[in-house]
Amino acid sequence: MPAVDTRPPFAAIGGRGPGEWAALPTPCYLLDEGALARNAEILGDLARRTGCKVLLAQKAFSNYDLYPILAPHLAGTEASGLYEARLGAEEMPGKEVHVFCAAYRDDEMEELLRWADHIVFNSPAQLAKFGPAAKAAGKSVGLRVNPECSTQEGHAIYDPCAPGSRLGTTRAQWDAAVAQNPALPQLLDGLHFHTLCEQDADALAVTLDAVAEKFGDLLPAMKWLNMGGGHHITRPGYDLATLETCIARAQTDWGVTVYLEPGEACALNAGFLLTRVLDVVHNGDTTVAILDASAACHMPDVIEMPYRPPLLFAADAGEKPCTVRLAGPTCLAGDVIGDYSFDTEPRPGDLLVFGDMAIYTTCKNNTFNGMPLPAILARAADGSCRVLKEFGYRDFKVRLGH
Repeated sequence: MPAVDTRPPFAAIGGRGPGEWAALPTPCYLLDEGALARNAEILGDLARRTGCKVLLAQKAFSNYDLYPILAPHLAGTEASGLYEARLGAEEMPGKEVHVFCAAYRDDEMEELLRWADHIVFNSPAQLAKFGPAAKAAGKSVGLRVNPECSTQEGHAIYDPCAPGSRLGTTRAQWDAAVAQNPALPQLLDGLHFHTLCEQDADALAVTLDAVAEKFGDLLPAMKWLNMGGGHHITRPGYDLATLETCIARAQTDWGVTVYLEPGEACALNAGFLLTRVLDVVHNGDTTVAILDASAACHMPDVIEMPYRPPLLFAADAGEKPCTVRLAGPTCLAGDVIGDYSFDTEPRPGDLLVFGDMAIYTTCKNNTFNGMPLPAILARAADGSCRVLKEFGYRDFKVRLGH
C-alpha cells in the first residue's frame, strides 16, 4: 500500500488513513472541520476582495452542527424551500436567508415569509401571484432567468439550460408576460441565474455574456444579481481571477450587488465515508466486494449523476494488479459503486475510505431496504473524532407511520 495518496479528496488527512479510524463504527460519514474551515476562508477572502456576497447552498451541505465554522465567512444561506429556509435562519442567526423554489405552495408562503430575506420566483406567473405579498412583507424579490446558454456536457439532468428546462424564465417568456401585466417589472429587486455544475469560471464568463445579451437592459434597474451555484471555487486550480473579473463586470456595468451561492465549494473534499468489506464473491471474471455502505442509500449521486467517488489508495480499473467491483448490500442489482483496482484483493473486515463525501450525502441519503443510516462524525483539527448523530431502527420506522 502506498504511503500517501496525493489526491485532493484526501489532503485533509495527509493522504493517509489514520490508524485510529479502525475503531470507528461503519458505515459512517466523517466531516473534516479543518477542510471546511479552509474552504470557508477561501470563500470569505473572495468576498472581502471583491465585495460580493457568498451564500451556503444547503441542498449540498446542511450539517448545521458545523455551520459555526462557515458562518464567519459567509453572508448567509440559500434554501430550496420552507424547511431549508427555516434551518438557515435558525442555525446562521443574523445572516441572510435566500430562497428559490421552482414553484411555491399557497399554504407555505406565510411561514416562508417569516424566515426568508430574498425570495426568487421561477416564472412570471409565480412572481405575479406571490410577489406583491413578499414585497409587502419587506422581502427582496427576484426572478430566476434562463439565459439559454448551455455550458455543460455529459449530464443534461443537471443542466438548467437544456431544451425544455423547467428552470428559469427565458427572455421571450418575460416579454410575453410583461405585455400582459406591465406591473411585473416593478416587483423585481434582482435577477438570479444558475446554470453551472462543478465548473470553472470560464463557463461563468460565457454564461455572463449570454445574460448580458438577453437581460442586460433589465439589470441597471436591479439592486442585485445572483449568479447561482455550481462554481468549484475551492477546487485546486480553480480560476479565481476570471471569477473576480466576472464579479467586477456585473458591479461596474449594472451597479448591482453580486451574490454567489455555492454548495459543493463550501464542503468540497471535506468529508469521508468509512465502510467495511462484508464479503467477496467471484462471478466469472468479476470479483465483487460487498460493503456495509450502499450506493443507493448512502451516496445516491453515484447512481443519479452518475458519480464515481474517489477511494483512498485505490485507482481506476486496470491500473493496479487487482480490479474489484465495489457494491452495496441491498437487494437492488444496480447498487454498485464502481470498479476500482487495488494492490491486493480486499478481504472481509478491511476498512475502505471514500473521499469527498461531505456533499450530497447526509442530505440525500435514505433507508431503502431498511438500511440503517450511517452515523455522522466530525473530525477536529487535532485529528480527534466525535459523534454528531447516530441513527437506529426508530429513524427508519417513523418515516413510514405513526
